[in-house]
Amino acid sequence: MNKTILAFSLLLCACPVHAQESKLADPSIENRPADGIVKLYGAGGPHTAFQKIAKVFEEKTGGKVEITAGPETTWATKAQADADILWGTSEQSMTAFLETYGGFASDQVQPIYVRPAIIAVRAGNPKKIEGFEDLLQEGMKIVVTEGAGVANTSGTGVWEDIAGRTGNLSEIAAFRANIVAFEKGSGASFRAFKDLEADAWITWPNWPINNPDVLSLVDVDESHRIWRDLNVVLSPDADPEAGTFLEFLLSPEAEAIMKTEGWVR
Repeated sequence: MNKTILAFSLLLCACPVHAQESKLADPSIENRPADGIVKLYGAGGPHTAFQKIAKVFEEKTGGKVEITAGPETTWATKAQADADILWGTSEQSMTAFLETYGGFASDQVQPIYVRPAIIAVRAGNPKKIEGFEDLLQEGMKIVVTEGAGVANTSGTGVWEDIAGRTGNLSEIAAFRANIVAFEKGSGASFRAFKDLEADAWITWPNWPINNPDVLSLVDVDESHRIWRDLNVVLSPDADPEAGTFLEFLLSPEAEAIMKTEGWVR
């Protein structure tokens, strides 16, 4: 072995390796959610359907449900103190959450719904985009959502999974050449889509469903289609009503509401 390589290898072995700690975790905060209010935290997207379900739940039970959604940095401190339930908009998102919220256990995470990635286009679909292959045309302007190693978002890696689904490297290259913005979160992607007058955005069904004046939905063809799940985890010290609300999230009534925004079981 080359002496330089050997010396470098020995140096690596001698250096202690430390896992990267969550920058949002505050060890001084103790999770004490038992306050009579069911509090859920997570990324934007499913929150609009959750709010509809929470309203029905409150009418049926008289209980109170609070749903906080958005970038994790906006609610991390509060969630560490009083979250009954965390939701993840993908498995990789939930895994990242568990690095910060140590009281929540990975073996208690429950996938509850799933949805496909889709192509959001301008309302009315002026470019007549019909599927993935249309996005490979020269001059197409695409926005993708990507955590870039610094943001926790369900969009991380989704465009690459779609473009690389069939193992065709040229499709990945052609798709990447048309990306005009890598945005760290769906809200930022939505703004970029409008500001840049983009032709397409790889995202989730709830965005065009809830913004029909701006977006139309085009399905990704089955050969390139991928899915991500919606998952939840309950605090071991949660209000008893929190478990009841999770059960209600899986009820036929709640399932019908979730389906209106693209979530299925």
